[in-house]
Amino acid sequence: MSATTHLRRLRAAALILALSGPAVAASPVADAAVDVLDMHGTPASETDRGFNIFFDAGAWHGYSLPLARDAGSGFSGPFVHSIGAGRWAGRRLAQVTLAPPGGSEVIALREVGSHAGPGYLQRHFQGQGLQLRQTLFFADAQRALVRIELESSTSRALDVAVENEAMLAPGDRLVLHSGAVTQTFAGSAETVLTRLHQDVVQLLPRQARNQVVFASSQPVQLEAAKPLVLVLEQQLSAGPGPAVEVDADAAWSRNRARWNGYLQAIKPSHVPGVPDATAQRIALKAVQTLIGNWRAARGDLRHDGVIPSYSADYFNGFWAWDSWKHAVALAHFAPDLARDQMRAMFDYQAANGMVADSVYLDAKENNWRNTKPPLAAWATLEIHRATGDAGFVAEMYDKLVGYHHWWFAERDHDHNGLAEFGATDGTRLAAAWESGMDNAVRFDDAKMLRNGENAWSLDQESVDLNAYLYREKLDLAALAGVLGKLDERDAWLRDAEAMKQRIGARFHDAEAGWFFDARLGSGAHIRVFGSEGWTPLWAGLASDAQARGVIATMLDPKRFATPMPLPTLAADDPRFSPIKGYWRGPLWLDQARFGVEALRRHGHVREADQLTARLLLNAEGLDAQAPMYENYDPTTGKGYQARNFSWSAASYLWLLGVGRE
Repeated sequence: MSATTHLRRLRAAALILALSGPAVAASPVADAAVDVLDMHGTPASETDRGFNIFFDAGAWHGYSLPLARDAGSGFSGPFVHSIGAGRWAGRRLAQVTLAPPGGSEVIALREVGSHAGPGYLQRHFQGQGLQLRQTLFFADAQRALVRIELESSTSRALDVAVENEAMLAPGDRLVLHSGAVTQTFAGSAETVLTRLHQDVVQLLPRQARNQVVFASSQPVQLEAAKPLVLVLEQQLSAGPGPAVEVDADAAWSRNRARWNGYLQAIKPSHVPGVPDATAQRIALKAVQTLIGNWRAARGDLRHDGVIPSYSADYFNGFWAWDSWKHAVALAHFAPDLARDQMRAMFDYQAANGMVADSVYLDAKENNWRNTKPPLAAWATLEIHRATGDAGFVAEMYDKLVGYHHWWFAERDHDHNGLAEFGATDGTRLAAAWESGMDNAVRFDDAKMLRNGENAWSLDQESVDLNAYLYREKLDLAALAGVLGKLDERDAWLRDAEAMKQRIGARFHDAEAGWFFDARLGSGAHIRVFGSEGWTPLWAGLASDAQARGVIATMLDPKRFATPMPLPTLAADDPRFSPIKGYWRGPLWLDQARFGVEALRRHGHVREADQLTARLLLNAEGLDAQAPMYENYDPTTGKGYQARNFSWSAASYLWLLGVGRE
């Protein structure tokens, strides 16, 4: 190892420790790192999603640091994601007020720091010889804890109150019972229980309108330089039930161990042209994004998974190809969640092998009009590569085989061994959804063809779909090998080779140097230069000669090598719409990741590194406190659509070297 490399790794390790806070400690201590996401916000309405929210451990409820101009301590929240499309059930949690015994004036405390660390929120106040520190973290998917530390420079007595302000909609109720308060919601079985652990001093609850205050009936005695620790607990439950008090110190230790495990696992390799500190910062942001979108099994969701984004109210569930991409990234730092993410989608696999496009808390809302591109075997193989878990391969293999065969049974209109995107309801809209590229230019003139009952295809064979299916045959061969199914492995490899020849002959245009979709019947190419054109290179089926032409176009600054490179449509196409085009020009990180991987596969490592650096450095605010976006303007790097987007985070982790072979 060179001295330069050794120094680089030491710096990266030091940054991880700085970002992660204390390794395992009963008393949280603020760290000096700059937050990678701005977590400040105060809800202006029940449905306000205009700022970032802290979720962890699969919780369906989250919190934020209040805006700096908002007086008082405590945290914004909770935001309850499992009620409808999500709503704020509270405006402020754990606002602490202190006063001299019997005094009429509250002691003024000034805020000296708010911090959103990996796995916690923290606030620190000082005034009149007092220090107040509040740390909010999740003990598990149901319970958030606020650890309140009071310290005085002199021995003194104080009246102490912890105030919690709910946001009540018509029909909601607050009920006091047994030293706790339960908030119920009209039209929902969800309940929020809030209580103060009473093992140190006794603070009794009282209610006034939408506020519940835990207040001392007798002055609380503080000894000089001896912190008094209170713990406020807030638990979200899907209905009434017994609440078991959690050990706050043990829960904090588990929280620190879990987060330090994440951070140790995602140390990125060096990215040429990107400062190591910037790379580590972006990697941490990616992990916080994925973990922030983690939701535990609840309702009709039978396993944990990751939603696309909590910032958009239409993403309150799990999606198929989002799930495959999430699982590939999670495999390398949260493998249990990666496995559950796969299971959550296959829990509802149909008897014919189809996997739903999306699944929800209420299974009646699951979308069976279409599925999504077949990347599930790729994700399963990546989980095995990261974990060596052959048992999971055995669990998934037959399901994956059924899903793979479904494509050729239901989506191969002319039975030529090449598939089309389609729908179960015959609508072109659902067929475009099935591609994952909803309004892509290549589908503008497509029509629907009936294959059979509840089975329709577009009248074009898509090159990306068939490249994915080719790659899936190779991945199924590898999975069969893991299980010792050698005859099946060899059969998959033969099928893959035959399909490789069909794809090259059908979709490659030697004159244009690109892979295009092909019209059924005529075989005419649909000459749209889109990101689907490099999917055969990613899948490993393009010859060197075919790859040369594609790569030349990818590296053309007038087409795909834009300031933030590898958009979904060539920039010289008259239909290129980088801001409002959705899939007609904006850059999506999954497609850019596949493009960079295609360059690496074909030996263009230097160019791949250069484009990777631009993807990391030219995204607006990515090296500061801005969230990761659903897509980006490839000409400016400005982010659009949903904030805190999971597959963008998953793609960035690969670009940073996490899990890359």
